[in-house]
Amino acid sequence: MFVKAPVVKVRDLNVVSLDGSGVGMELRLTVQNANPYDLKLLGYNYDVKVMALPLARGEARDEVSFPSGVETDLRIPIKVSYGDLMEILKGKLDPDQIPYELQAGLDLQTPLGRLSLPVNHSGTYAVPKQFRPGSLLNKLGSFLKQNGN
Repeated sequence: MFVKAPVVKVRDLNVVSLDGSGVGMELRLTVQNANPYDLKLLGYNYDVKVMALPLARGEARDEVSFPSGVETDLRIPIKVSYGDLMEILKGKLDPDQIPYELQAGLDLQTPLGRLSLPVNHSGTYAVPKQFRPGSLLNKLGSFLKQNGN
């Protein structure tokens, strides 16, 4: 009653890295605190699904301050294993419009105690061309040709 729930907007979901263990993604949220006092993030959890199949799940204990009357960006790192990614790709999805669902929870500290804030979002994701299987195979082929001579 005395604490207004912050407004959370999902800004984007991006691939940020590719390594031997999988794909690194970043979920960017904007949190607007309309309260007359600061709020503090104590941690979060998330569950990302594609076509009702689990893609990534995780949690972390990170402290971030959400100042009063200000929009603050929050970046959540997500790691997707190649095995999970291959299961999704078997569905022959359009790489320009992959539907996803996000269910997350933000654990906030307020002057009146803790507040658990749910974040639910559905959207579509376009896989950047440089991370599509055909492009990656072409890069691998070029690398092998250069090192094979």
